[in-house]
Amino acid sequence: MSNTRIIKKYPNRRLYDTELSRYITLSDIRELVMKGMDFQVVDTNTNEDLTRSILLQIMLDEESGGEPLFSAKMLSQIIRFYGGTVQGILARYL
Repeated sequence: MSNTRIIKKYPNRRLYDTELSRYITLSDIRELVMKGMDFQVVDTNTNEDLTRSILLQIMLDEESGGEPLFSAKMLSQIIRFYGGTVQGILARYL
């Protein structure tokens, strides 16, 4: 049996924690990340893994409030890496 917690994302954009049997928020998922817990967010219609997009959404929320971690220049540079020869090197580094 896997220790990965499954979070279901419904068409109404609500997130359902199958372990707790209740709806949760992005803030709750952020807490899972902070606690180092393994989880996967799955679209209920397509069964697509949405974990990365949810994590990016949490990062965007974090960047929007308070002191940002990434400057606009740094984000621009990261975007430039996509599709280039450096993408594989950067992916391994990160």
